[in-house]
Amino acid sequence: MDTACLATGNPMPPPPVAWSADADDVHAAARGDRQAFQRLYRQHVDRVYGAVYRLAGYDHARAEDLTQDAFVRAWQKLGEFRHESAFGTWLYRLAVNVALMDIRARSAQPVGFVSDEDLPDPGEVPFCAAEREELERTIARLPPRARAVLVLHDVEGWRHEEIASELDMAVGTSKAQLHRARALLRRMLEPGERS
Repeated sequence: MDTACLATGNPMPPPPVAWSADADDVHAAARGDRQAFQRLYRQHVDRVYGAVYRLAGYDHARAEDLTQDAFVRAWQKLGEFRHESAFGTWLYRLAVNVALMDIRARSAQPVGFVSDEDLPDPGEVPFCAAEREELERTIARLPPRARAVLVLHDVEGWRHEEIASELDMAVGTSKAQLHRARALLRRMLEPGERS
């Protein structure tokens, strides 16, 4: 707490506009500095890839394409970044939007199945690697919109209002898709249904 403000009786000054460790690189990149943008890429690529990877149904090739597309769009839109939030937050949201647009564009196409070789390496999870792989394989088999709602809500922590807005659906539809996705997961994970 600022004791000088308390001593004088003046109210606390407003917090500064969101300024992060990335701010200098963001400003430089917006002026065309490619090295600054490369530093931003290295700093944020893992989080972006992780989000689009889950939304793409654990499809490495598709996630790599979507990640690159997200960074291309970020480079193109960097001048529009208003610094009202952290750059990482803005970039993450842009990347999720890229993945969601891909889901909408593929909505008529069937969901592909992911081979065991294409599953992610197990990380630190509260259950064993085999259980994680089975869960990821099962999530990848969900219909794209149900998978998107499940990942955004249960993994990424989005509210139904945000999901509904991004997927152009009613809040009730988002809730129904989440219920559907969870029911499908339970059914597919039952011992008699596993493949």
